[in-house]
Amino acid sequence: MVTRRFAALLAVGVPVPALLPWPWLGLLGVLIFAVACAAADFAVAGPLTRLKLRRDGDRTVWLGATATVTLTLVNTAKRPVRLQVRDSWVPSAGAWPQRHDLWLGRGSTRQVTTTLNPVRHGDRPAVRVTLRSYGPLGLAYRQRRRSWNDSVTPPWTLRVLPRFPSRRILPEKLARMRVIDGSVVARGRGHGTEFDVLREYVIGDDVRSIDWRASARHNDVVVRTWRPERDRRLVCVLDTGRTSAVRIGDTPRLDAAIDAALLLAVLAARADDRVDLLALDDTIRTRVEGGSHRTKVNRLIDAMASLEPAPAETDYTLLARDLLRRDRKRSLVVIFTALEPAPMIEGLLPLLPSLAARHRVLVAGVRDPALSELSRIPWAATASDVHTAAAAQRALLERDRVHEVLARFGATVVDADARSFASRVADVYLLLKATGRL
Repeated sequence: MVTRRFAALLAVGVPVPALLPWPWLGLLGVLIFAVACAAADFAVAGPLTRLKLRRDGDRTVWLGATATVTLTLVNTAKRPVRLQVRDSWVPSAGAWPQRHDLWLGRGSTRQVTTTLNPVRHGDRPAVRVTLRSYGPLGLAYRQRRRSWNDSVTPPWTLRVLPRFPSRRILPEKLARMRVIDGSVVARGRGHGTEFDVLREYVIGDDVRSIDWRASARHNDVVVRTWRPERDRRLVCVLDTGRTSAVRIGDTPRLDAAIDAALLLAVLAARADDRVDLLALDDTIRTRVEGGSHRTKVNRLIDAMASLEPAPAETDYTLLARDLLRRDRKRSLVVIFTALEPAPMIEGLLPLLPSLAARHRVLVAGVRDPALSELSRIPWAATASDVHTAAAAQRALLERDRVHEVLARFGATVVDADARSFASRVADVYLLLKATGRL
């Protein structure tokens, strides 16, 4: 194949025969000369079949961070190769640069690095490495078929983990967890239900915790310490139906739910509780069960990375069947969904009494702050502004009504904006943990 340099050569040479007595013969001579140069350049271009490719680099990265993947090329031929390498990835991988120009001598090895800035979580695979060998004049190049390029492309998939912005408040929640667990003595520490150890009284302890018999034996004031129950079960249910695709500000509702579920899973793992994951819409997308407390968090993060909203209504009967038929131990079931009347009334509400009778249910939904802004009537309001505010106020009233109905059926409800959503969900878990109601 010829290059743009070949076309430039023709553009320069074609006007020259007009100055000769026989312009057509001159034009034919120019064409023959250009084609001969391109053919010689093509013949001299290094072979592609003796190139070996392999990849190294990052396998996982958090969304918002940068990953690097290195492509190593080895020339096993007896001739040098002037290469143009195009390393193609899916568009959402944010690969840059995609084209590399390099010179490979006989038996030499070169590496090219591609920087990836993914814009979506999930698996971001490498598509194809296209190799093009140029001649020394740059007039022609060798390039094999797409199927051949596919066969020599080393497979590579970058797993992009979802955003975890609530990681910044994790130390605060862990400090509260240590207070609840009794590792840190603090005024107002919540009591668990399992006896832990006896220790000396310090200022700030509840006098009702004093063990008078043990104090008499030790000739000192001794108090009983209690710790929250361990090895409790927490089930995070992620709604991946159509309502999870709604954007709350700049964040999809599903991403906000994943962030809150990650914070909850880390806290529960530190508290030695068992954490399971169930993601569903019209079918069960992901289920993570079993495993140790520490290693399961990595499995949960890996499973959440591949979740995407589905254009389907969520079938909560799948959740009821999974929890009521298979599980008999009481658990804390946290359902991350949209607190909207239609999906609640038709989907979750009919099943909520049976779920609440067997498990403790927490329903968590992200509130859109733009709805509260629209509900306010501006000073110089037009008729359109009044109608918009009335519609927003009606939507908020319906949301509050859903909140009341869920609470009446025995569920705890968390309704907060995206900034405080994960923190509010974690606070409810810590409160239940401190009061022994898990």
